[in-house]
Amino acid sequence: MPRKPEAVPLFTSEAEERAYWESHDSADHIDWSKAQRVHFANLKPSTKSISLRLPASLLERIKIEANKRDVPYQSLIKMWLAEKAR
Repeated sequence: MPRKPEAVPLFTSEAEERAYWESHDSADHIDWSKAQRVHFANLKPSTKSISLRLPASLLERIKIEANKRDVPYQSLIKMWLAEKAR
């Protein structure tokens, strides 16, 4: 039978709380029977490197536009591709 988790006491100072946690295990204060798995939906998706051949003049225009927006040109290309792929 799972044991009941201990209640966390109220602390009057940060030093008191620090001393408490130095001598107690936080696992004793968790009701593991109510624990749930979570899904982190906003994690940054993994990326894959590709090679893309562009005419030098096009790349130069992209770099100029990226400089105007103060973003790296690779990031600007990714933003434009994401907008078009919607």
